[in-house]
Amino acid sequence: MAVKIRLARRGRKKAAMYDIVVADSRSPRDGRFIEKLGTYNPLTNPATINFDADKAFDWLMKGAQPTDTVRAMLSYRGVLFRKHLQLGVIKGAITQDVADQRFTQWLDEKNAKIESKRTNVGSAKDEARKQQLAAETKVREARAEALRQKQAVATAPAAEAEAEGAEAPAENAEEANA
Repeated sequence: MAVKIRLARRGRKKAAMYDIVVADSRSPRDGRFIEKLGTYNPLTNPATINFDADKAFDWLMKGAQPTDTVRAMLSYRGVLFRKHLQLGVIKGAITQDVADQRFTQWLDEKNAKIESKRTNVGSAKDEARKQQLAAETKVREARAEALRQKQAVATAPAAEAEAEGAEAPAENAEEANA
């Protein structure tokens, strides 16, 4: 029996989520499976990949073949690298301690990269929001200034007429006092 590690679709239309499953290669995509390893959500940024790496590693060592997409996920999480190191241990090229040390070192570096990407995405969104707010404030201030100038132009003739009207009675009052 040929065993594959593949994705099984679930979720509603245009909001797909996937289960990472071990299944017989002859069974349908969303049909029977042997074991569920985890989930994959491509709608988040970065995509959320949650699965049991130890179970996936065991299935790979037993001969299960991952599909292309699942192979990329396993590589991203280091399961294929771990398999590579374990094959080196089996052949006698390296010891188990060296393999474990190399894997933990790689895993620490990878987790740091993932975390930095996650924080960069968040800070980029915040920066874009701040720039948009600054641009909106600038436009609002320009509109307010244009409105003030328009009102100043409209009220200037009326103010001049009032000033002339106020000066005339003042002159008449001065003539009357004289």
